[in-house]
Amino acid sequence: MSEEYKHTDVTNQIIKAAYKVYKTLGYGFLEKVYENAMRVDLKKWGLDVQQQAPAKVSYEGEIVGDFYTDLIVAGKVILELKAVGRLESVHEVQLVNYLKASDIEVGLLINFGPKLEIKRRVFSKKHGVSAVEDEEF
Repeated sequence: MSEEYKHTDVTNQIIKAAYKVYKTLGYGFLEKVYENAMRVDLKKWGLDVQQQAPAKVSYEGEIVGDFYTDLIVAGKVILELKAVGRLESVHEVQLVNYLKASDIEVGLLINFGPKLEIKRRVFSKKHGVSAVEDEEF
């Protein structure tokens, strides 16, 4: 993993926590169980974690919708957690939309499925583009 990626210090800790949670709990629980376990681990490591943080979607200066992020870590990284057979493109789009609607540019999509899948997504506010910064972990 390259150190040039934005918020690598935080994402590395998140990835370690995901592996620990997956090794301990395995596959088959509901998403909420993994969400709670990630919160517990990340807080133990001294990271600020907001669970089910509300966010608003605006359009031309008006609020047109809202959503709740699974976890926001250190105010820098949105975590979108899944517990499905395999990740689909719609899951990545969901994370990117959360990034677009927030002030946060970095997100991790983590699937606690038959095998642990982790994808990093970035939405640059300056360029308005989304990019995968890393391969799957």
